[in-house]
Amino acid sequence: MQAKSYVGRLRLGENLVVTVVPKLRGAPLQRLLRYAYGLRNLELHGEVAQGTAEDSLVDLLVHQLVAEVDELLARGMHRTYVEQRELLGSPRGRIDVQRYVAQGGAAAALPCVHHLRDEDCLPNQVLREGLREAARLTEDLALRRRALGLVGRLQEGVSRIRLGPKVLEQALRGLDRRTEKYGAALRIVALLCEEQGLAMTDGELRLPGFLFDMNRFFQELLGRFLEENLPMAVPGASVAQEHRLTGMLVYAPGHNPRRRRAPTPRPDFAVSVAGRRVALLDAKYRDLWERPLPREMLYQLAMYAMSQGLGGSAAILYPTLAEGAREAQIEIRDPLTRGVQGTVVLRPVDLHGLDVLLREERATGCAALARRLA
Repeated sequence: MQAKSYVGRLRLGENLVVTVVPKLRGAPLQRLLRYAYGLRNLELHGEVAQGTAEDSLVDLLVHQLVAEVDELLARGMHRTYVEQRELLGSPRGRIDVQRYVAQGGAAAALPCVHHLRDEDCLPNQVLREGLREAARLTEDLALRRRALGLVGRLQEGVSRIRLGPKVLEQALRGLDRRTEKYGAALRIVALLCEEQGLAMTDGELRLPGFLFDMNRFFQELLGRFLEENLPMAVPGASVAQEHRLTGMLVYAPGHNPRRRRAPTPRPDFAVSVAGRRVALLDAKYRDLWERPLPREMLYQLAMYAMSQGLGGSAAILYPTLAEGAREAQIEIRDPLTRGVQGTVVLRPVDLHGLDVLLREERATGCAALARRLA
């Protein structure tokens, strides 16, 4: 059985578990995952072995989540201020003068307005439910116990909520200078929920298991790498993700009887220098050094290349572990004149080499690689 770009596990019934493993066996996923999603390089207890990480990305993410929450609890949970209005024999906060006057002045207790610090807030609620989901997903019993142990520490003062797309979006969008330390943990919870049986819906239907979209991960990885490093190599360069090629495809006037919106192609990356677009790139999680180029990918990139005008080009960035993988080019020719109309470039991304650059923080090497990829 094969899957196009998803890896992970699905549970079918009580005794049958289907495991979908990455196409690129041996890829250094741990550091690349952390980098792609802005996760911190925390010391993980019982570090995931690379062989395990290949078969279980969910365990890698759960390890990271447990480490993040462990550190958050050690540093102190975020608490919000909740206003309290009550009669107190020993005044606290400020006296509510209007209420004091309204009740006739002298009294044994004074009306006060004060604020309590409460840990039962949205970021902590999301972490509690995220850890419960993480414990349900992992097959590692020790890791499950650690996740449930953290749930036990949180549940004393944090109420339960139902995770869903709106709740997760609200939690992530609500991050500020007080709660930015929660960012990495909340992003992991969002990943675990988006890629598994919750399907990011608020309904009850679930598909047990976890499937991780490697295409999306590869796009996130390259997007962050290019945005951070290309401007160092090419002054004035910028990278726009999922750039819309507006106006390229339009319905002919008078020939859109259903009044439908014209399709808008969206390459993964558009590179501009000083405001002028110079390259269109697409990230595809398929080792095109070892495997053939599918027709649909070729046709898609050919369209991007033709959008650049006569002689334009577009590139597919693909991951590989093969030593000596080199760039390939496919010319788009006029069938009659044989003149070159455009070019589709197949450009390899050496995952081991990228991992080394990120591990050793080689700024010059990263900038050079970003320039070559773009």
